[in-house]
Amino acid sequence: MKLPDNVMISRGEVLEQLEGYLKDNIYEFLKPVENSWQPADFLPDSRRDTFFDEVKELREKAGALPYDLLAVLIGDTITEEALPNYEAWFHEIDNMNRDDNNGWAKWIRGWTAEENRHGDLLNRYLYLCGRVNMREFEISTQHLINDGFDLGMAHDPYKSFVYTSYQEMATNVSHRRVGQLARQVGDDGLSKICGMIAGDENRHAKAYKTFVSKIFELDPSEMMIAFGHMMRNKIVMPAHYMREMGVDMGKTFGHFTDAAQRLGVYTSNDYTEILDTLIDEWEISKRTGLTAAAEKERDYLMALPNRLRRVSDRMAVPKLEYQFKWIS
Repeated sequence: MKLPDNVMISRGEVLEQLEGYLKDNIYEFLKPVENSWQPADFLPDSRRDTFFDEVKELREKAGALPYDLLAVLIGDTITEEALPNYEAWFHEIDNMNRDDNNGWAKWIRGWTAEENRHGDLLNRYLYLCGRVNMREFEISTQHLINDGFDLGMAHDPYKSFVYTSYQEMATNVSHRRVGQLARQVGDDGLSKICGMIAGDENRHAKAYKTFVSKIFELDPSEMMIAFGHMMRNKIVMPAHYMREMGVDMGKTFGHFTDAAQRLGVYTSNDYTEILDTLIDEWEISKRTGLTAAAEKERDYLMALPNRLRRVSDRMAVPKLEYQFKWIS
């Protein structure tokens, strides 16, 4: 229940109130390990006599992937492989790292365990497909983890949950569309891989969106201000420092996003549509009892999608193609 308007509540108290709910409902958002898919379910089994035949078939199908699609798949994989950064970031969020046995700690571990499979699966696919310079790919992954990232959240759980809601929805879109394009060129195996990963991302997005909805019930003004802050500063992807060997930090990420835009895998319109979804699901227009500062942020948020669409309509699809060091 929402507290009376004159009662102040700290972020720590809000998370404490939500901890019991999360603990009781954690398997609404996660799957037990015993019921989870594993990377080995989707790749040739090296124990079988048919292993080399299966690898040959995988390579033949991967050979049909267009250059930009392969580049986007590699960039998505590097993003997934930077999981150690994301887990460390979670442990730095205020009021979420107090007790290894509480609901928030269980969520962090469970989310990390599910996400860890994504990089493992995509990495093995890329290794087997025969089109990727794995050493260059691995250098980019190491750089991304080593360089870290700055998402502008200052260890604030409210801002962090806005970010993760956005990010999980964006990765769901990207993986799902890569899978659709892979199927169009005959790589049903990759399509299934991307579909399974997209399913995880969608479930994780549901969790983070629920956390924000619950916070809006308890602390609507501060949650509104945090949402507005994140959108004023723009949601940047966690791989925004992505680079190749010998390339300045962040420049490769620009080429990666250009390729995604050319393919329609993830575009500026998708960014705006995600915002529309969050505004609707979090019932931003219906929130009452807000402070003056929160009302100002609500007005800003309600007007923002149309502003973003006007900017997007003027943006040209990037034409310049880039030769990535990752692709042999």
